[in-house]
Amino acid sequence: MSLLLKKSLRQADRAHQNPFVETAQLGRNTMNELVEPTPSPASFLSVGLPIKLSLTLEGQKVMYGSTLLGWKDHAWLVCEWPLPLSHDQRVESGRPCTVSYLHEGKLVGYRSEIRDLIASPVPLLFVAYPKTVEEMHLRKHIRTSANEPILLMQADATNLSASVLPTNGCFGGLLKDLSGGGCRVLLDQRPVWLRQGATVRLEFELPGIGHITNLTGFVKNTDVWQGSEMIGIEFRFNELEYIEYRGWGGSVRQAIEQSVCQRTSTAVRSF
Repeated sequence: MSLLLKKSLRQADRAHQNPFVETAQLGRNTMNELVEPTPSPASFLSVGLPIKLSLTLEGQKVMYGSTLLGWKDHAWLVCEWPLPLSHDQRVESGRPCTVSYLHEGKLVGYRSEIRDLIASPVPLLFVAYPKTVEEMHLRKHIRTSANEPILLMQADATNLSASVLPTNGCFGGLLKDLSGGGCRVLLDQRPVWLRQGATVRLEFELPGIGHITNLTGFVKNTDVWQGSEMIGIEFRFNELEYIEYRGWGGSVRQAIEQSVCQRTSTAVRSF
């Protein structure tokens, strides 16, 4: 942890000696699916966890992606300042908010409130610590729609540290959907080598989060969709992948989960 962050946390600790009032328990989602409370909020927390912060500003409901940087039990969570939120934006202490994130295929969330904002030495946002969190059991990986360009490169499955890059070994496509475990890619024309069982390297942008390179994928299936080729790819995280972050940072897996969480606005609003 950086010295600047430690200094900010010490300042916040002195300013927040009293534990917050227990947050309200969440209800049911829009599908009338019972959302069961879970007994241990701390079991869901980890430094670097991508989270979504939902609140109302100037009469408009807004959602911001952020990253959990730390917490003090029964007091507060400290998060990075959301990039789309300007530093001079007025967000007063006590404003209600919802914190949500993905955890092992579950959408976890709780209602809370803004506790404090610190602009110096680094911009940080503090929200009330959960005493009760609730979870929705979802499919193994939430899949959300996407529409960003993606680059696919032929890879050697026996030597993942190096890509095979002949002149015809690199193809561009369109990312059509995304989940924490994989994606689907639309191609005008599928090269011969890009078939079921092939290993590929992926490069694409997560808007507002960062640029991913060197992500290994395994082709699970191929199909024809409206005259084009649709490729289903399963991600294989092996610590060779890299992301150039626009914010604090974290793993590629966490960045993808954060992007999926940001896009899953309907499920989040059901809390």
